[in-house]
Amino acid sequence: MDGIVVAFFVPIVVFLVVVAPIWIVVHYRSKTRAADGLTARERHELDEMIEVANKMAARIETLESILDVESPGWREKQEHKA
Repeated sequence: MDGIVVAFFVPIVVFLVVVAPIWIVVHYRSKTRAADGLTARERHELDEMIEVANKMAARIETLESILDVESPGWREKQEHKA
C-alpha cells in the first residue's frame, strides 16, 4: 500500500514543483506576445501579402472580362461542370 502511495505521490510532486510552473510561465508569455500584436516585420509581410492578393484580384477580374468577350457563357459552362 505504501509503495502505491509513493508511486503516485512522487510524480505528482515533481509535476507540481517543476513542470507546472514552467508551463504556466511559457503559457502566459505566449499570451502576452499575442496580445502585443504584430511585430514590424510581421506587419510588413502582411502588407505585402495584401498587395499581392489585390493584384491577383485585379488580374482575375481582367481575365474574366476577357473571357466574357471571347467566350460568352463560359460561366454557365463552369457551373454545370461543378
